[in-house]
Amino acid sequence: MRTPRLEIEYCTQCRWLLRAGWTAQELLTTFTTELGEVALIPGTGGVFDVRLDGETVWSRKDRDGFPDLAVLKQLVRDRVAPDRSLGHSDRRNA
Repeated sequence: MRTPRLEIEYCTQCRWLLRAGWTAQELLTTFTTELGEVALIPGTGGVFDVRLDGETVWSRKDRDGFPDLAVLKQLVRDRVAPDRSLGHSDRRNA
């Protein structure tokens, strides 16, 4: 297994495979060398969770919705490449 491992668990009953695949594609495009692997994990019960090395980065149930992609990229970046700029996707400094 390559590290860091990012997992996206999605609900098959809700037909969220395309959303999970698109999210994985976006993260792999952004973090081309920082992610070791990305796994899509079928689940049920409305799950849409993103985990990095077993730690939950985003849970649809806990956060009451799907992640905004820019926010998700920031959360992943903060763990795999904290000094890296995300350009236009980055949070604005106040």
